[in-house]
Amino acid sequence: QAQLVESGGGLVQAGGSLRLSCAASGPSFSRSNMGWFRQAPGKEREFVAAISWSGGSTSYADSVKGRFTISRDNAKNTVYLQMNSLEREDTAVYYCAADPAPVFGLRSRPGAYTYWGQGTQVTVSS
Repeated sequence: QAQLVESGGGLVQAGGSLRLSCAASGPSFSRSNMGWFRQAPGKEREFVAAISWSGGSTSYADSVKGRFTISRDNAKNTVYLQMNSLEREDTAVYYCAADPAPVFGLRSRPGAYTYWGQGTQVTVSS
């Protein structure tokens, strides 16, 4: 069973940058597609980005395209989310998630992911 631990969240001014990390344990990480999601107060959890098990394919929500970059280091069992040009609307708790049986490619639906981290808060101030 995989365990995911996010880190790197914090308070940043609009226009600034943060890099989130998600450290995974368990034998299936290198074969898992990974995703980042976020949830703002009073809103549903929404898709941010996903990356294939090899790192060769990525997918982004339209709201973050060109600003966020997802990457992974399978040797370190870690997936990253580099967030640039942050906006107040990016304020949310950010979660990483693992899809250990990625037979349908990159997924944007939360229900497609089996394992979840506890989340890390990102707050963007104006």
